[in-house]
Amino acid sequence: MENIAYIQLDERKVTLLIVQSRNGRYRILEEVENYYDLTNDIVKDCLLSPKSKSDILKILNIYRYTIETFKVEKMIAVCSNIIVKARNYRGFLDEIYTNTGMNFLISNDEEIVKNIYVSCMNEIDASKGYIVNIDSFATYIMKFNRRNVIEYNSIPYGYSNLSSSGLSSEDMIATVKKELKKCSLVKDYEDDLVIGCGPSFIDISRIAKKILRYPIEIDNNYELSDTAVGKVKEFVKSVDAQKVKKIKGIGPEGAESINGGLAIISAIYDAFKISTVNISTANTLEGIVLSNLVGSSNEKYSDLLQNSLDNYYEFKKEGLAINSYVYDMALLLFKQLKVVHKLPRAYVKPLKIAAYMFDCGKFINFSNFQKHSFYAILNSNIAGATQKEILLAAFACTCQNLDNFNLVEIMKYKDILSDEDVEAVRKLGVLVNLAVNLNASRKNIINDIVCDILGDSIIMKTVVSSDPSFEIMQSMKISDDFRKTFKKSLQII
Repeated sequence: MENIAYIQLDERKVTLLIVQSRNGRYRILEEVENYYDLTNDIVKDCLLSPKSKSDILKILNIYRYTIETFKVEKMIAVCSNIIVKARNYRGFLDEIYTNTGMNFLISNDEEIVKNIYVSCMNEIDASKGYIVNIDSFATYIMKFNRRNVIEYNSIPYGYSNLSSSGLSSEDMIATVKKELKKCSLVKDYEDDLVIGCGPSFIDISRIAKKILRYPIEIDNNYELSDTAVGKVKEFVKSVDAQKVKKIKGIGPEGAESINGGLAIISAIYDAFKISTVNISTANTLEGIVLSNLVGSSNEKYSDLLQNSLDNYYEFKKEGLAINSYVYDMALLLFKQLKVVHKLPRAYVKPLKIAAYMFDCGKFINFSNFQKHSFYAILNSNIAGATQKEILLAAFACTCQNLDNFNLVEIMKYKDILSDEDVEAVRKLGVLVNLAVNLNASRKNIINDIVCDILGDSIIMKTVVSSDPSFEIMQSMKISDDFRKTFKKSLQII
C-alpha cells in the first residue's frame, strides 16, 4: 500500500489529488482545487504575469505541506498543453521545480485523449462508440472499438475561449458547426453510443435535471436528451450568470463558461444528428491515476461492474468479509427460484450490486444498516450499471428488512420505476437477506443449493462442506418474509 500525490495545473485551476493504492486499486484520501484565470495571460499576452506566477507558487507550496502530511511516497505532476502558449512557460516550470520540487510534465493531445479514454472506460460500460470531451480551450472527439481508440479529431474551441469570444449564442454554435464539418469522425459517424465528458456536459446535465425534476443526483451515465438541452438553453437565456451560480453543483467557473459549453453541446447534437448523449464523469486526472496503477486495464474493463465493486470494497472489507459469497449465493437462488419470482435477467445487475454491498450501511450505523444502505449505494460511484439499476439495487438492499419498504419514498421515483420494479425490489431484498443468512458463519459452508418446488412449499436442499446448522437456523428466521413475498412456505435441509 502506498500514498500517491497527483498535481494537475491548467489555465483555470491547480488540483491536488492524494490517493491510496493497493493491489492495483485506489481510494481518494484528499482532493483540493484552487481557481485562478490565466486566460488573458495565455491568449492575449502570451506571457505568464508575475502575479499569476506568484499565486500559483503560493498554492503549490501549500500543497507541498499537505503532501508531507499524508506521507506521500510518490508524486506525479502534469500541466495542460495550453500552458506552452505562454512564451515564458519553461522558465516558470523551472521556478516551480526549484521552489517546490514538483517536476511538471506537459500533456500533449495524444496523452489527453488516452487519459480521457481510460477514465471513461472506467465509468461507463461500452464496447464501442464515440467520446466527446469538452476542455476549456479544445474539444476532442474520439472513436473507440474493442477497448482501443481508433481515431480522434480535435477542434480549437472549448467552453472557456468560446465563452470569452464575444460572439452571440447563435454565432458560437455556427462557428463550432463549421469546425465540426471538417472532422472525419463527424462525417463518417455511425449510429453508435455517444459519451459526453468534461465540466460543460456535467453542468448542463445538472441544470437539465433541475428543470425536469429528475430525482437522482448521480452525474455518471445520465442520459442527456436533445429536448433537455433545448430546455437548458431557454433557461439560461432567461436568467443572469449570478442565478446560474446558485444552482446546486454549478460554481463560478461553470456559470462563466456555460454559454460556450452549451453552444458546443448544441452543435454536437446537430452535427451527429443524435437525440441522446450519455454523460460521463471521466477526466484526465482520473485517467492518469488509472494509468499509473499496477495491473492490466483490459482485465479491469472485462467486467466493469465487478471491478467497480471490488475497488469499493478493497479498502472497506473486513477480514471476514463475505460479500462475494453472498453475491454467489444470491445469484444461485435467483436461478433456482426463477419459476417462483418470475423476474427477467434485467434484474441480475441490481441483485449483484445489492448482494455485494449488502452490509455497506454498517459504515454509517450498524443499527438497521439495511436502511442506511440506500444512501450509501446511491453515493458510492458504482460504474458499469445504469442509474435505474443502481436505484433498484439501493431499494433492494434496503428491503433486506421488509419493514424498511416505504411506498411513499419509492413514489418519489415514479417516473423511473415501474410497478414491476416496485414488486421486484421486495423480492430481490428477500433473496439477498436469505443469501446473507446462508453464509451466517462466514465460512462458505454451503457450496450449492437444489430447490424442489412442491405446490405451496419450497424445499431447499443444501450441499455442504461441514455442519450448516447455524446457517439453516438463521435462514429460517426469514421464512415469514419469504412466504409473504413469494406466497410459498420455505423449508431448508
